[in-house]
Amino acid sequence: MKKRLNIGLIGTGFMGKAHVFGFTSAPKVFDLPFDLHLHTVADITPEASERARLALGFEQATADWRSIIADPAIDVVSITAPNALHKEMSLAAIAAGKHVYCEKPLAPLAADALEMTLAAEARGVKTQVGFNYLCNPMLALARDMIQAGELGEIRGYRGLHAEDYMADPNGPWTFRHDPAGGGALADIGSHALATAEFLCGPITRVMGDCVTMIHERPDGRGGRRAVTVDDLGRAFLRFENGASGSIEGNWIATGRKMQHDFEVYGTKGALAFSQEHFNVLNFFNTADPKGRQGFRRIEASPDHAPYGLFCVAAGHQIGFNDLKAIEVAGYVQAIGGAPEPFNFRKGLRIQALVETIQASSREERWIDVK
Repeated sequence: MKKRLNIGLIGTGFMGKAHVFGFTSAPKVFDLPFDLHLHTVADITPEASERARLALGFEQATADWRSIIADPAIDVVSITAPNALHKEMSLAAIAAGKHVYCEKPLAPLAADALEMTLAAEARGVKTQVGFNYLCNPMLALARDMIQAGELGEIRGYRGLHAEDYMADPNGPWTFRHDPAGGGALADIGSHALATAEFLCGPITRVMGDCVTMIHERPDGRGGRRAVTVDDLGRAFLRFENGASGSIEGNWIATGRKMQHDFEVYGTKGALAFSQEHFNVLNFFNTADPKGRQGFRRIEASPDHAPYGLFCVAAGHQIGFNDLKAIEVAGYVQAIGGAPEPFNFRKGLRIQALVETIQASSREERWIDVK
């Protein structure tokens, strides 16, 4: 009999449901060291939390997230509430000795993320920040190919995360527009930064350009509210390995729903990837004979672990929520003693990169990354 881990979920929106899909799918796909039990779900009202309990399969519901923290039966607190609440909730859970799985960004400010990281490390709890795009087997393949030298010396990198959910100027002002931690660079450019370092290693210098295109939005009360955060956040990058590159976070990219793309250029080959077709990695090899050269498709298959645990047939594809299941599996294995895949310290690193790029944009100069 495996020991049970009781899960408490705070927040039941898009990412709250994605966390639930991960918690329910992972034990059916992976041999985990624990059984996972959906214990308590919290939302802003008793009615909303009860609806979530029934829909998502939790044992209990509450309108007070603090009751999850106070319940000694709960082992893991899963936080998908708005960004500004991550710090308070995480610190409370850590103080209670609970493991914490917090959706990105870890906190609106790097100083807050540092406080959370130090608290978790001092308490000895296991942490996870939700960067599930990194769990794609094709990204693991890309990194393996880079590290094995199949691309030769890495010269260049381009990364992009573009969507259009803020493209409408009449869309309302939301928590994502809060000057503390808001903006496209922080919200989705953080994914581009995480992928860049996952593939190419540490970023050492940045030159940022953060631009606001929509300067005010409806405030929900009949008026307008000023927007000061970026709609487009870009940066030139220098990597520790000598490569140069760029990333972009863009939430007003008309027509784009999920363009999390990258290209890596080396002396022996190149890679190209798009999240809109994320079961395919494209590889160019300079060793191919003349007249036969070109990007070839590498289709996701059981040869690319853990794809085979989800589907035994190549090319049949896994999906977004499968990536969340892979992320949950890695985290639960960490609670059982394995290394943490993407803990609070790694989440702090991404927030620090975001703020360094923002500072570079304000000061219009290159800045070294600390």
